[in-house]
Formats: sequence, structure tokens, C-alpha cells
Amino acid sequence: MKKLILLASFIAIVTGCNKRVGELIGVQGREKWFQPDPFGTMYIPMGSYHMGPSDEEVTMAHTAHSKMVSVQAFYIDDSEISNNEYRQFVFWVRDSIARKLLANGGGPDAEEFKIEQADYLAMHPIYTGDNNLQDPYINWDSKIKWDSDNEDYRLDLQPMYLPEGERFYNRKEIDSRKLNYEYYRIDIRLAASKSNRFIPQKSPDIQDAAHEYKKADYINGVNLSDGVNGVPGTPSTPVADPGKDPKTLGTYNVSDQVAVGQGNYVPRERKGVDRSVFILKDIINVYPDTLAWVHDFTYSFNEPMTNMYFWHPAYDDYPVVGVTWKQARAFSIWRSNLLNNYLIGTDQSIVNDFRLPTESEWEYAARGGNDLSPYPWGGPYIRNARGCFLGNFKPLRGSYIDDGGFHSLYVYAYNPNDYGLYCMAGNVAEWTSNAFDESSYDFAHDLNPDYVYEAQDKEANVLKRKVIRGGSWKDVGYYLQVSSRTYEYQDTAKCYIGFRNVMTYLGRDKNDEF
Repeated sequence: MKKLILLASFIAIVTGCNKRVGELIGVQGREKWFQPDPFGTMYIPMGSYHMGPSDEEVTMAHTAHSKMVSVQAFYIDDSEISNNEYRQFVFWVRDSIARKLLANGGGPDAEEFKIEQADYLAMHPIYTGDNNLQDPYINWDSKIKWDSDNEDYRLDLQPMYLPEGERFYNRKEIDSRKLNYEYYRIDIRLAASKSNRFIPQKSPDIQDAAHEYKKADYINGVNLSDGVNGVPGTPSTPVADPGKDPKTLGTYNVSDQVAVGQGNYVPRERKGVDRSVFILKDIINVYPDTLAWVHDFTYSFNEPMTNMYFWHPAYDDYPVVGVTWKQARAFSIWRSNLLNNYLIGTDQSIVNDFRLPTESEWEYAARGGNDLSPYPWGGPYIRNARGCFLGNFKPLRGSYIDDGGFHSLYVYAYNPNDYGLYCMAGNVAEWTSNAFDESSYDFAHDLNPDYVYEAQDKEANVLKRKVIRGGSWKDVGYYLQVSSRTYEYQDTAKCYIGFRNVMTYLGRDKNDEF
């Protein structure tokens, strides 16, 4: 017994002397963290590959040529975003509008849809902009009674439905024009510009130290330099959004107060910045353009697809189409907030945002580790050994049914590539995050190549081109090649273009976790 007591005392002394007081040991108590795999995605390891055609393609050599690039590890959806997945986004927007109407209305359940600010922020900690002081914070736990018999309840929800004069056979349907999503994003590239960086100025007195920033004279469409009644910095004249027009960038002075004694402050002018200039707000209608099935094809009977494709359960697992590039980006931001709000609410660390893939990421994933193969399935041919076509496209002399399809198909209809990704060639073409430029391969970096341009509505159409990849059910076989690139305009929606999301992996490689 005495030996055990002596041994325990010795261990206590030794461990007590190893607290490493005064040593650089880093912040303690941080648990080892591993990246959780987002649902429905596949992990793509980092790697280098030859981006562009593996064989000489004379006719398209001005838009794509072989170039060695390196891409970091990321996750990508194993299939195109389906109608049912995108419908979750549409329903979220619909329900948020309905809850706000009910909370602001005079119905008997109005208080049920209101929530205290602290409780709301606990449920939705991710930045979602300033809540309008006229509007209450919305309780998302309250259920919406769409078929309520209460007259006040129905009147509160009435603005969401088509007016009676626009109804067909008096069907009470949601007015899709009201389904607008308000979202925010940070323009990191604008913030990273040297002209907008924080520059500390030398000063011998800390109280008089000034910090100079570069910033737009305009915030949220308001000119801060004109002022009201001669007072600079007071909102005055509505002007262009600086985040959307970098040419308006400049400097302005911000007043703050400096302590000169206990409880005494004097105003001081300093050059400053509110980083909200880099937080850009946008509002976009989220409902897909179902009429794309008709306006994309002249003298073609596609009205049944317009009427049923997005809503009918038969098409739930078909790829969503009729979505513009901006709608696809808005979906990515909503999906990011949906996941990160959940992670924070369960005391977990947030992860990188979902986004559209760069075209270098898309091509790398589509190749499935086969660097020189022209198609995702790894071979040089578009058929297998039994003569069956390996993708959904327009084969031979234009017989749409020879490949087993017709228009778009089930997102898992064909065999995956070696990374486990379905329909990287055919079915629907896919938006990428990159702007289209014929010579971008010549000037883009070879490390995570990424050429972007944020075109505004007033700019020329040539500046609104975004790269699409993969080919679709209505394209010939050339566009199914992993190196083929073409474009569509960011504000257009087509019945043959969909998308999938990616998320940059947190870390170097999954093997580093073990």
C-alpha cells in the first residue's frame, strides 16, 4: 500500500512540473476537428492535370488548349441539383414570406409567428442583413395552416396568391412573382484590392493615431459626401451601388470620438471605412423559368413539360432547369446558410460555403482521375462494348431516343465516373462560376484557375457570358467531352442547363486526418 502511495505521489510531482508554464504551447482545449462530408457530395482529392483537349482540336483551339493546372481538394454534388432539391429552396422562400405576412397581420395567430430578437439570432446566427424595424423577427417553428378555415388567417395570406383575374379555372395558386429571395455576399476580391487595404499611419500619440482605409463614397445607394444641410456623412442623394461599380471607389472622412479624460470625449476626423461596402445585397426571384421549354424551341410541342416538369412528383429526381446563373448562385448561398446555421446551433464549427464550381474544378472532377480521357467514363468512345450509349445527348443523325433518353432524365440514369459522379456528360449542361473569355486559358493562373467578372444589367451582353460545361440532352457528342467549353448569358434560363454545387475542403487532403 505504501508503495502505491509513493508511486502516486511521484507521478503527481512529475506531472505537476510539466505544465510548461512560460512556454509557447498554443491555445489549449481545442478539440481535433475533422471535415464532415456534406450530404450527397463526393470528395475529390487535390491534384494536377492537363486542362483542355488531349487531342489537337483545330476548330476550337482559340477557346481551349492544353494547360497543366493544379486544383485543391473539394466536395462536389454526386449529381445535378434535382427539381425536388431546388423545390426545398423555393418552399423556404415561400414560407418565409408567408410567416412574415402572418406575423404582421391581424389574425389570431399573429403572435405565434413572432419571436424575440435574441431567440431569432440563436436560430439564425449567420449574417442575414439588418432586420427591418417595422417587421418582427419570425418564428420558424410555427406551422403554416395553408388550408385554415379562419377568415383573418386567409386574408393575411391572400397577397401570396394570384389575383382572381389571373386564375385559370379559379385555381388558387401561389403567385411565383412574389417568391423573391434577399441575400448577401462578400466581395473579397474588391476588399483585397491594394487601393482598399487598411494602412496604419505613423503617430507618436496613440490617442491621435489614425487609420486610413480606402472606401466608396457611396453606401447602400446613398451619397455620403454631399450630406444634408452641409453636414458631410449624412445620407443624401441616391446613387449607384459601389459594390457593383468599382469605379465609384474613393475615400471619405468618418467622425469618431477620442477619450481625453474620465468620461470626456472630443470628436476627431479620421479617414476610415465601414467594411459593409464589401457586403453586397441582392434580391432575386427564385422560381425557375418553366416557360423555357417553350421559348427555347420554335415549332415544337413542349407545353406538357412547361406545365408539369418542375412540380409533378414524376419529375422529382430529374435535374432542375430554367435556372439562371444568378439563381444558381443564390441557391448556393441559401444552402450554405442552411448548413452553417445548423452547425452553429449544435455547437459545431462552420464549414466553407457551397458555390458553383470553377471550370477547372468541374473538368478535374469530370475526368474522374483519367487525365487524358476525352469523356468522363474513361474511354475514347461514346459507347460501351455492347454498343450502348454512355450519356444522354443527341446521337447519330439526331435520334434523341437512341441513347435511352428523350429530354432530360433521372439524375442517376447513367453509370458514374471513377469519382462516383453521375451525368458529368449529357443530361443537362451545368453552370460554372467563371466568366467566359476565349483567351482565359492564356492569362488565368495555373493554381486553382478562376476568371470571374461580375457583369451588371446595364453592361453589354458579351460581358455577361458564363461558362457552361458537360453538354446536354439536346447537344451533339462534341459537347460531352470534358474539355469542351461554351457559354450562356448569366440572366438567361434554358431548359437544358442545370447546375451542381462544390465546397472547398478544409485542409490539404483527407489523408492528413489520420
